[in-house]
Amino acid sequence: MMMNNFKSIKDTRITISELMLPSHANFSGKIHGGYILNLMDQIAFACASKHSGTYCVTASVDTVNFINPIEVGELVTMRASINYVGNTSMVVGIRVESQNIQTGKVKHCNSSYFTMVAKDGLGNNSKVPGIIISNDNEMRRFLEAIHRNETKKNRLIDFDSENFSPKDHMKELENYNVKIAL
Repeated sequence: MMMNNFKSIKDTRITISELMLPSHANFSGKIHGGYILNLMDQIAFACASKHSGTYCVTASVDTVNFINPIEVGELVTMRASINYVGNTSMVVGIRVESQNIQTGKVKHCNSSYFTMVAKDGLGNNSKVPGIIISNDNEMRRFLEAIHRNETKKNRLIDFDSENFSPKDHMKELENYNVKIAL
């Protein structure tokens, strides 16, 4: 299926909200990070599928930092939008906030980037529509995704196991809590 069309980012945004229950808590009484990641994967799938019009799979998850804990009884809201599109892949940016529904206080809990790949009915990669960038923030997010991808590619090249030489990096480790015993 050949797609030469473009979609507006605002047309494929998704927002979900869910009340956090005691069954979602970890041993310290906070909402389990794995549960939040599961919800994030669901909203990334929904956003990418809405944009591409196809089934999508998660290829990678970048920069998952749990900034603030989420409490039982808080309302968690996740907002997802397409930040970047390639030929068959999309980067979905997700912002997670929690709200104390009694006080109204809102906390930013997490921002993350899911790379999703569109699939056709046979499981092959499928072309995705382009995106229409309509403001400075959307342009910034698109460019950030390009830079994250370049950084990831460079890291893979720099630390490729076949070409890695420990002696080239020994000096880098001098100020770290590590003892080299090669």
